[in-house]
Amino acid sequence: MLFNKVPTPCVGICSTTYGDVVCRGCRRYLHEVIDWNRYSDAQKRLIWQRLDAVQEQVLRTAFRIDDSDLLREKLDTYRIPFRGDASPWAWLHALLRSAAKQEPDLAEFGVTRLDRSELRLADLRERLNGDMRALAAAYYEKDFLRAERNAAAAGIQASRNEP
Repeated sequence: MLFNKVPTPCVGICSTTYGDVVCRGCRRYLHEVIDWNRYSDAQKRLIWQRLDAVQEQVLRTAFRIDDSDLLREKLDTYRIPFRGDASPWAWLHALLRSAAKQEPDLAEFGVTRLDRSELRLADLRERLNGDMRALAAAYYEKDFLRAERNAAAAGIQASRNEP
């Protein structure tokens, strides 16, 4: 697929311009936002894999996907945009992003809500988005800042051009 480019994760709510090292909108790291257009498609896919893994880790705490084929079919039926090559958890996130305020019947999409809080679906989505951002920030702290400290201790200047 010669012209099948990897889409940007940007959702148009970038907080890196305000000094966040992890974007509140897409959860990419600051250097990934800055260098996105310089990355190869393979590097971009690696970033997407990490973002999708964080989504899955957090969404599994509140939902169960009972029928991924039904989820995909209903997203198509309702013309809810989603990345077809992503995991069903990313599809669920697309559903929540697009339709949570309408309080859809999740069973119609092959999804069960496990969270027993009294939160409206849109409020639960916001809480989970905060959890995803916190997890992404923790990974940043663990991986990149530790690597920079180790490199500084070894007298090496760390490069952030690789995801």
